[in-house]
Amino acid sequence: MVYRTNVLVSSIGEGSQAIEATLRAKINELHLDDEVQVMQAEVLGHPELGVEIVIYPEGTDYVGVTLEDIPYLVEEHIYKGRPVKRLQYKEPVVEQLPEPTTKEIRVVLRNIGKINPENIEDYIVEDGYQALAKVLTEMTPDDVLEVLKKSGLRGRGGAGFPTWLKWSLAKRNESDEKYIICNGDEGDPGAFMNRRVLEGDPHAVIEGMIIAAYVIGAHQGYFYVRAEYPIAIRTLRVAIKQAREYGLLGKNIFDSGFDFDLEVRMGAGAFVCGEETALMQSIEGQRGQPRTRPPFPAVSGLWGKPTNINNVETYANVPQILLRGGEWFAQMGTEKSKGTKTFAIAGKVKRTGLIEVPLGITVREIVYDVGGGILNDKAFKAVQTGGPMGGCIPEQYLDMPVDYESLASVGSIMGSGGFVVMDEETCMVDIARFFMEYAQDESCGKCVPCRVGTRQMLEILTNICEGRGKPGDIELLQGLAESVMLGSLCGLGKGAPNPVLSTIKNFRDEYEAHIYEKKCPAKVCRKLIEYKVDPETCIGCTRCARNCPVNCISGKAKEAHVIDPEVCIRCGICQQVCPVNAINVE
Repeated sequence: MVYRTNVLVSSIGEGSQAIEATLRAKINELHLDDEVQVMQAEVLGHPELGVEIVIYPEGTDYVGVTLEDIPYLVEEHIYKGRPVKRLQYKEPVVEQLPEPTTKEIRVVLRNIGKINPENIEDYIVEDGYQALAKVLTEMTPDDVLEVLKKSGLRGRGGAGFPTWLKWSLAKRNESDEKYIICNGDEGDPGAFMNRRVLEGDPHAVIEGMIIAAYVIGAHQGYFYVRAEYPIAIRTLRVAIKQAREYGLLGKNIFDSGFDFDLEVRMGAGAFVCGEETALMQSIEGQRGQPRTRPPFPAVSGLWGKPTNINNVETYANVPQILLRGGEWFAQMGTEKSKGTKTFAIAGKVKRTGLIEVPLGITVREIVYDVGGGILNDKAFKAVQTGGPMGGCIPEQYLDMPVDYESLASVGSIMGSGGFVVMDEETCMVDIARFFMEYAQDESCGKCVPCRVGTRQMLEILTNICEGRGKPGDIELLQGLAESVMLGSLCGLGKGAPNPVLSTIKNFRDEYEAHIYEKKCPAKVCRKLIEYKVDPETCIGCTRCARNCPVNCISGKAKEAHVIDPEVCIRCGICQQVCPVNAINVE
């Protein structure tokens, strides 16, 4: 039977089954079942927006559909042929990057906000694909490696391995098939560098991947991007399609005899799949867990074939380096850490967002010159770099240069570029607990040191934050951290203890206050603080008592009130509503 209308209903989202059943019932009620076919689709284009319905042949996309919307939607669109604008998907407005500060140099971010990422001609006008043409018509793979070696480009996704060396290792291994992978599985809390580049300048990354494929001899590549980045995934697919139409992907690119094509694979949001071997497992359709190394991906990677994996930012640098020369890139940065780096500044800083600065810039310059200083002009306490696997850098290192070696020397890492600023009101024990909770939750469980060790460390940190810490806990944490780092299979377990070790090293007095004095110096840990009313300041307005969710505040109008500490849940609402700041935290 040929149906006039086909309706696809996503199977995810709250109430999807009830919505589908109601849709079918309404179609039957209007006697449209011979003309309309309802089909279920596991995921459509926008799973993050709730239940989605796409009606063909028009291709009208409805998102966030509720049970109450179905009768009207069927009658208006399917029966009367009038699309319901209120429910249609609307393209989100992609935010523009602010103008760079004097400390910024934009290489990777040069086109963001200036070109239409879904128009390949906009990229071509900005010297797009000129580097690829130069490489395929004038350079050998060894020539490309030599330029990258001079540039000093290192991987921008983790340990900072030299890019030219990584490519050369994959190149020298002979195989009938080789693969290129772009790691876009950006999972660090507060980090969005890769997402923004994929959304704003996808062709730069595609061009870098084609060049990498030419160097190592690969003919197939994959973007691995987490499904939480729907705009980036859609933009990539548009860019790949346009590149094929222009002959920049596919067979015989630039009449060079070189063939290469790309696909997008979506990850389900597991942080461990940012690790390259777990990522390959996921692409292969297996459970995303790390493999033992060696062999390394350059020898045996995707489907057992030599594979090169870099992240988004690494590939995006390559075209500009080959156009401008390795010496141009090497003049920025430090002796061992060349070029620029994107960072996502978050936390207690006045100007949060995405920046690109030369490596070697100091922590102080990023926080105060680029970030505008600490929010509400409070005192700087620490900055955490490298995401959940990074360390917390205290005030004494404000003038330390930000590069791979310097960060490693103080117990942190560069990572993909997370940069979380903390002020004087931040509890460093609670921060360590937060990142350990994240690492423990994201552990794949394959190896015992990570699966069990992170849980034990989290239990100890939770006890300390809740007033149950005891003498010896600090030393026990340090011993567990060493075991987890030494015994874990992948970078998640090896890096998970970093926030704990760095906070113990730099803020040991806070741990001791929690354990021995049962106090939280930053007044953050709820079990170790107490809300009290200042009787000299309280005007007896009763606002605190009226807003308290557990009725723990007593007192008459125009008289000083009292908080019962046994009933108080330390929610802080009383302090927020007090008009005269009469409630203090002790």
